[in-house]
Amino acid sequence: MDGTKWDPTTVAAAVVRRGEVVERFGDTGGVQPVASITKLATAWAVLVAVEEGTIGLDDPAGPPGATVAHLLAHASGVDFDSERVLAPPGRRRIYSNTGYEMLGDHLAVRSGLPAASYVTEAVLDPLGMDSSRIGGSVAADLDSSVDDLVRLLGELRSPTLVDTSSAAAATEVAFGDLAGVVPGWGRHDPCDWGLGPEIRGTKHPHWMGARCAAATFGHFGGSGTLLWVDPVADLGCVVFADRSFGEWATTVWPDQSDRVWSTWSGS
Repeated sequence: MDGTKWDPTTVAAAVVRRGEVVERFGDTGGVQPVASITKLATAWAVLVAVEEGTIGLDDPAGPPGATVAHLLAHASGVDFDSERVLAPPGRRRIYSNTGYEMLGDHLAVRSGLPAASYVTEAVLDPLGMDSSRIGGSVAADLDSSVDDLVRLLGELRSPTLVDTSSAAAATEVAFGDLAGVVPGWGRHDPCDWGLGPEIRGTKHPHWMGARCAAATFGHFGGSGTLLWVDPVADLGCVVFADRSFGEWATTVWPDQSDRVWSTWSGS
């Protein structure tokens, strides 16, 4: 991985091929905020809670008419950063930090634990993500390392904490054919999303690049972080940068993702 292609001054990254780390770059043990990648850990904890019977995907949660599944898939209609309802549930893909905070509230009420504690006990600790901590919002307040997120990537690729059927449902399109906006990347129709991870689909331009499969899933964070898994090529990538998301990322991330895919996909 060529660090000179990155605009930020410090980069850490790892490439995972067939479950093995095939390349590391930079300080992969260094900890930084991962912003919205937090939602991947939170979504997985919700799946654990569903399998335990603590909550259900069809539980009413969030704005009237919305469910846990709507909140997970950004299909509840609630605004990005307020409780204002912009659309009926299931009508638009509206990316929402508030929706995940509502999800955390629901999880806390039903489990009797603070949501951050539940995510820690259900996901971070069992995966050995020892450098990772959630301080505050389960939407965006996880501090982690590339090495820890490689463990999370491995769980997304080949689940051990949830049944394979739950993982498959989470990484396939939920509430299909919804139009929406990926923050920083514009409007897409459809704007595919799973029960937590974003799905690549047919979006263009896109941070995962143009070469990966439509089924590729993952998340990026406004702190300059990204994680994606291409289940067709059995390839994944985690990247940290020391610069918050901005115009630089709209050029750098697709190019770098394409280069990673071209180098390691075996095609």
